[in-house]
Amino acid sequence: MARKIFIAATGQNCGKTTTSLSLMHLARKKYNRVGFIKPLGPKLIKYMGRDVDMDAALVAEVYGLGDDIDLMSPVVLHPDTTRKVLAGDITRESLMEKAKQAFAIMDEKYDFLIIEGAGHSGVGAVVGLNNAVLAKILDAPVLMVAGGGIGNVIDAVHLNLALFRQEGARVAGILPNKLIADKRERTLNYLRMSFEREGIAVVGGFNFSRILAHPTLTHISGLLGAKLRATDAQATQICHHIQLGAASCQRVIEILEDSTLLVVTSSRDELLVTLASLYHIQQYQTKLAGVLIAGTTEVSHTTQQILDDSDLPYMRSTDVTASVFSTIMDDVSKITADDQQKINLVQSLADKEIDFDAIDALLD
Repeated sequence: MARKIFIAATGQNCGKTTTSLSLMHLARKKYNRVGFIKPLGPKLIKYMGRDVDMDAALVAEVYGLGDDIDLMSPVVLHPDTTRKVLAGDITRESLMEKAKQAFAIMDEKYDFLIIEGAGHSGVGAVVGLNNAVLAKILDAPVLMVAGGGIGNVIDAVHLNLALFRQEGARVAGILPNKLIADKRERTLNYLRMSFEREGIAVVGGFNFSRILAHPTLTHISGLLGAKLRATDAQATQICHHIQLGAASCQRVIEILEDSTLLVVTSSRDELLVTLASLYHIQQYQTKLAGVLIAGTTEVSHTTQQILDDSDLPYMRSTDVTASVFSTIMDDVSKITADDQQKINLVQSLADKEIDFDAIDALLD
């Protein structure tokens, strides 16, 4: 049997999948055989010709576990799964059995097994497989990932803790992420004061990182369904700033910040031509991550030729500028297997910021 840990979260965007990626990286330094399973997958994608969960596919791709993909994502929710379960066409028991059978094989195959939950603790309740139920039936200690802060973490953890206790699952530790670096130890000390009376350990997670929080050109292209013209290296460029190119041409250039995605209306020929020319200068290659050309107006033939003859990475959307800008600003970037720059950074930061031995000790 494997040493196993169930990665839960207090809500979305706490860094649960980033934590799983990190624990895979760290565990492989200590254990020969490290596996991953997401028993319930709510985010359906196609991977290797199969319907699997997005996070399971990500871990499989990053760590070369493609042969296990069917076991890594045994129950994935299709658009009609919820209705079929409620109507009795699919039984909760059959889904639970699929999850248990896949887990049993993985439990025998690996020395250390990371089990990732879905969303907050209650996700999956409609099909009888919420996080607390899964942690209990798989007999796995729970590491609950939370956001930063003190009061917010304590409140969010207790809200989720009730469900795990109701099901009889053991929450062994809390891992707060997005910690402010110069307040890290103080924050962790206060959290330990709060949770030690609950018999729950607190292990520090990641400090807040702008790089991890911000999207790549590939991510934005996929988000908008916009075709990206860029080299492979440019496509993985992280956009630290999103700016709207609405001012005069000179002013837009003056206020460019490092690694900016500039959103430009398709009728701004003079600005597009200027950007294409400036990109030949090293200084502006650092400032310009890329350009998003938005709007229903066709880019003029001459301007399009200049863009295509330049090395400037750009994407094109026919949605209006305000709409694409709002969509990008409302989005929370998720790591994908193509984000090699982010994955490398996650692994590097994990080595410095996450105490794997402390987490491993929670499983004793």
